[in-house]
Amino acid sequence: MMKTRKLPLMLALAAGLIAAPSVTGALSAQGRLGLLSQGEYVCALPGNAVGTPWVEEPTRNFAITGASSYRTGRGNGTYLLEGARVTFTRGPMKGMKLMRLGSGLLQEVGRDDKLGRLRCHRAGPLN
Repeated sequence: MMKTRKLPLMLALAAGLIAAPSVTGALSAQGRLGLLSQGEYVCALPGNAVGTPWVEEPTRNFAITGASSYRTGRGNGTYLLEGARVTFTRGPMKGMKLMRLGSGLLQEVGRDDKLGRLRCHRAGPLN
């Protein structure tokens, strides 16, 4: 009788141990914390084949000033870089998300988690 009562408990514990790595895997999938390269970032939308290849969006430009901080023409704020995803957490760009495509190249991420058209690239050192 005692053996049959322990069996369901042991199965439940074993199932919990098997499920635990999937929870930990989901949490670690967000990536390591990091910092963007300091400098001025210029943002632009793609143009067209008969006109300009890029249409700069000066109101979207920003500068990474260090220690997870940025500045724009409208004020200062902070950002969080987790793996390849940048999330602006405070300031005028709060809520904006970008995906790091390469060193110095970022692309906007929409509310639907799909890559948008806006791209920002590191144009040079801080001014």
